[in-house]
Amino acid sequence: MNPALDLGYRLVALAACVYCGRKAWYGYVERKILFVSDDWIDWSRWSRQVFYRDTMPIRYWMQMGGSAFGSVLCLVGAIIGWQPSS
Repeated sequence: MNPALDLGYRLVALAACVYCGRKAWYGYVERKILFVSDDWIDWSRWSRQVFYRDTMPIRYWMQMGGSAFGSVLCLVGAIIGWQPSS
């Protein structure tokens, strides 16, 4: 494995960790979180929903859990690095 690719992987994983962590933290502080849409084609109003903790608690906590899990997963990826099975 090329060390530059491993370094690049770790940097991208760390950047994704910081992004997801900040999104979860600001969602917790502001009591609202923006819906995460993975659909590249449909950029309708459904991809820009905001979930508030008081009015939509289940969707809010689902988004918060997903953002926190993504942050932890990216942190693990940044620590471990790319381990190909060669």
